[in-house]
Amino acid sequence: MKLRALLAMPELRLEVVVGDDAGLDRPIRWVVTTDLLYPGRYLRGRELVLTGLVWRSGPADSETFVRALADAGVSGLAAGEFALGTIPDDLVDACRRHRLPLFTVPEDVAFATVTEEVVRHLSGARAADLTAVLDRHRRLVEGTGLGAVLDLVGRDLGMRCHVLTATGRLVAGPPLPGADDAAALAGAFLRAPRLPRYAAGPDASVFPVGEGAVCRAADWFVACEGDFADWPAERRALTGELAAIVALERARLDDRLSAEGHRAQEIVTAVAAGGAGELEKHGVPAGEPVVAVAAAGRDGMGLGEVRTILAEILPGARPVLGLVDDEVIGLIPAAAGADVAGAIEGALNALEPGLPRSGIAVGVSATAEAPDLRGIVEEARQARRLAATRSPAAVCVVRHDELATHVLLLASVPDDVREMFRVRLLDPLHAYDEVHGADLVRTLETFLRHSGSWARTAEELHLHVNSVRYRIQRVQDLTGRDLSRLEDQVDFFLALRLR
Repeated sequence: MKLRALLAMPELRLEVVVGDDAGLDRPIRWVVTTDLLYPGRYLRGRELVLTGLVWRSGPADSETFVRALADAGVSGLAAGEFALGTIPDDLVDACRRHRLPLFTVPEDVAFATVTEEVVRHLSGARAADLTAVLDRHRRLVEGTGLGAVLDLVGRDLGMRCHVLTATGRLVAGPPLPGADDAAALAGAFLRAPRLPRYAAGPDASVFPVGEGAVCRAADWFVACEGDFADWPAERRALTGELAAIVALERARLDDRLSAEGHRAQEIVTAVAAGGAGELEKHGVPAGEPVVAVAAAGRDGMGLGEVRTILAEILPGARPVLGLVDDEVIGLIPAAAGADVAGAIEGALNALEPGLPRSGIAVGVSATAEAPDLRGIVEEARQARRLAATRSPAAVCVVRHDELATHVLLLASVPDDVREMFRVRLLDPLHAYDEVHGADLVRTLETFLRHSGSWARTAEELHLHVNSVRYRIQRVQDLTGRDLSRLEDQVDFFLALRLR
């Protein structure tokens, strides 16, 4: 309800003393009656204040009273003529200075009547808002989708709204004005310390849909035109309602619950068990090369979230996704020369700010054709296990060609065995270095990296060759190993890699 609506209530007969068109467009949230000279502590903003002027003992009081109203953010003032018989000029002047709309209330109209009429209109407006809310829900339930809901919000509020995924893919809403707006909004959503967040470039505010139920990288978000900090409370409440509706629609569209999702799970289960699967039914032509992807969160991220992220980032329109034990397995067509692992790693790095700190580990296989797919599924799963042992970076993607190295062998050895192997070989050297500052460990590492070349080791360490020989001899004396033997060189190399 706006101030100008007061003039359309004939039973009140209010008259405007101060107020232009812009001032009369101010909204009214509530009605407050006061005769306190300092009423600010009882005001919250956007009220219509009614006063009988009892507070006025002299002209200076008008400035004090009106300034308190303006500072509190009230929408307008309606003054009765009961106490003074007229509206004093000093009150009119103070309202003009502070741009506060001023109305006169006729002597025969009680403040209770004004309050009753305004509250009745406010209640009617809220009932209309509730009707609009129910209408939005009805449209969604009837299957008209998010587009119709966003159109309704746009018409009601004159505010463009969009629904996007964390990758910046537009789910619903009108096209974004700028080519880079989707990426900017997704970046603001993923990186914001807290939400909602205003993104100045696209001039829009972003709101979460999941509200902490899922990590941001697996969430959708709502982007609404303008800075939410400038919005009235009702508009902010509406965005919360809109986010709840979007959450319902996202749950409804979850493909795990669909016939297609069930079929994909059956295919993945069959392939992992050694069966052929029926990829053709999922849109993958027979004889087309296929890549397998295995993924899991390291800690604190559910398989449902991992599956959602893979469904969003995997190349191709319809990846075949399913769960096998504690991993999400994806089967996707592999175009000739396509760098599937690179594409996955790039997409995950973009989502990294929205991932849990423990991150996600992914393995990517070589290509194969049906029905020989079980091998690539096992290859992807082995690569994923290797990724899980890597550094604690949020994103780790291991390709199939990395499995043919000593790293895979080390990853398969129990932790306590690896630690014992490393300690027995290297602890004597570390202890000697701490006491004598001899730098034996660094010398050994450099010596092995240069395949036992005395000259190149000495050159890199800025030492005389004889100094290198002395240090290597010390390594052999302390460990009982012979670095002229290939077997001992390999043992030291592996021990150094286990650090």
